[in-house]
Amino acid sequence: MPTIAIFGAGPGLGRSVAEKFGREGYTVALVARNKDKLEKLAKELRREGITAHAIPGDLMASAEIGKLATHIRETAGDPDVIYYAPTSPDMTFVPAAELTPEAIEANTTLLLTTFAALVSEFLPHMVAQKSGAILTAQGTTALQGTPRMSGPGPAMAAQRNYLQALQKELAPSNVFVGRLYISALIEHSAIHQSLQAAGKSVPSIGLASPDKLAEKLWAMQKKGRPHEAAAPAAGKALARLWRLPPFRSS
Repeated sequence: MPTIAIFGAGPGLGRSVAEKFGREGYTVALVARNKDKLEKLAKELRREGITAHAIPGDLMASAEIGKLATHIRETAGDPDVIYYAPTSPDMTFVPAAELTPEAIEANTTLLLTTFAALVSEFLPHMVAQKSGAILTAQGTTALQGTPRMSGPGPAMAAQRNYLQALQKELAPSNVFVGRLYISALIEHSAIHQSLQAAGKSVPSIGLASPDKLAEKLWAMQKKGRPHEAAAPAAGKALARLWRLPPFRSS
C-alpha cells in the first residue's frame, strides 16, 4: 500500500488531500505540531476507512528533521508522495518595507529549509522505485510580489525556484513535482475557522473548496501534468501572466 506524508496537516486542504489519497488506497501519515488535533483528525479518517497515522513534528526545527523522518519511516514507511503546505501563526502578510530579517528567516526555514531536508530524506526511495510525487500548495504571492502582502511570498518564491529545478532533474526518474498556487481563502482552513469564530466576513478574494483543490492535486500527479497550476477562477489573471493553466472545477 503506498503512503502519502502530509506536512502541515490541518482542517482545510490538508484534510481533503488526506481523504482523497486515502480513498484511493494510500496510507496517510499526518504531520504537524499539535498532537491532540492530529490524533483527532487521524481518528476521523479511520472512521472513513482510511489508514491514518498521527506523527507530531515541529517543521520549524529543521535540525530535527532526521529524527522526524525516522519516525515517519518506522510508523508508515517511506512516503511515495510528499504533500508539503505548512502554515504558522507568525506567517502574516506585511508591507515589503516592514519585512524584518527575523520574519524572512522564519518563513524560509518553514517553507524551504525544512522542505528541502525532507525531500533529501525521502527522495532516494522515490528515485529507486522510479515513481512518486512531491506536491505543494501555496499562495499566489509566490508568483508575483503584491503591495502590502509581503511576508511568506519571498520564501514561497524561493521554494518555487527550488522545485522548478528539481522537476527538471527528476524527469528521467519519473518522480512528479507539482505546484498549486491558490488565490483564495480555503474553506474550513484554520484561518477560515478563526474568521468565523470572530464573526468576521470572508475577504473579497473569496473561498476555495478544499475538496476541489485536493482533486486537482490528485489529477496533476496521476496524469503527470501540469507541473504548475493557479487556482481557483480568481487565479486566471495570474495564470495568464505566468502561463499557468487555471484551475477548473469541472
